[in-house]
Amino acid sequence: MILEIFDYLEKYDYEQLVFCQDRNSGLKAIISIHDTTLGPALGGTRIWDYKSEEDAIVDALRLSKGMTYKNATAGLNLGGGKAVIIGDPTKIKSEELFRSFGRYIEGLGGRYITAEDMNTTTQDMALINDETDYVVGLEGKSGNPSPVTAFGVYRGILAAANEVFGSDDLTGKVVAVQGLGSVGYAVCEHLVNAGAKLFVTDIRKESIERAVNNLGVTAVSPDEIYNVECDIFTPCAMGAVINDFTVEQLKCKIVAGSANNQLAEEKHGEILREKGILYVPDFVINSGGVINVYEELLGYNKERAMKRASAIYDAVKKVIEISKRDNVPTFIAAERMAEERIEKIRKVNSIYLKE
Repeated sequence: MILEIFDYLEKYDYEQLVFCQDRNSGLKAIISIHDTTLGPALGGTRIWDYKSEEDAIVDALRLSKGMTYKNATAGLNLGGGKAVIIGDPTKIKSEELFRSFGRYIEGLGGRYITAEDMNTTTQDMALINDETDYVVGLEGKSGNPSPVTAFGVYRGILAAANEVFGSDDLTGKVVAVQGLGSVGYAVCEHLVNAGAKLFVTDIRKESIERAVNNLGVTAVSPDEIYNVECDIFTPCAMGAVINDFTVEQLKCKIVAGSANNQLAEEKHGEILREKGILYVPDFVINSGGVINVYEELLGYNKERAMKRASAIYDAVKKVIEISKRDNVPTFIAAERMAEERIEKIRKVNSIYLKE
């Protein structure tokens, strides 16, 4: 297994994989640092009851690489990292677990900065903060990133609409929104205010009722959302929603939403292109959250965070430009955009400075 891990690290040029164990608290955690060319690796800590240790390792590796690309395309001076804690989040949480984990983060000397993620909260981050300052997204600072994430998604949708329809005007455009959580609902608010007609769905009945009652949108069942004849499909729920089953059902011109890892496989990005559907890569359009916590490192300023998130419009436009330039699908173009910035800054960093 060790040789396989090093082969994987070498293939995708990872810097570091850290295993953290504490018998007293039951902590079993993995920190993956993919690339720190642009700055310290920033990425959240998630808790999940993985089926195997190998699944946990692969998830940490995959997510940290995604954070490298997300931070690079957002124009942030941050590298990519991610941490996973293995276990049932309803059972393993404790003060001693998070504080032990915080000490491991502190031991990395600032190479990795964490934040909340799936199954972790601002309260959990506060316990980590008792042992290290390398944590963001704390209460009383940048706070809930959902509004900034949603605004960035909206700006990305406008950029895609401009490319496909020739205008930022969404009046009368039909948008099918999947997922009405804190980000999805806020995206709906922006779209309704822009004059779009919305069809929405969610696995939670109360979330659908809230959107219908407050925003005047039309509800459909979770299975029906893929078949809605629309201009834009906006996935804001789970990943892998563009898959063998759904990709042939889509009746839209644009796929642009906040969900992570929307493509089940790379081939589905190719299929979208063949069908004439513009796909806005998720790690570009949903970077408002990391933009928000990045501002915390600088001394949080909400207006500045929103201004950076607004520039997601320009990032989406640049991805489309690279896609045309290189004649590749947009998901490949987005990776190239990130890699090009990393290489440019790598050359800047080659200039010697006395520490």
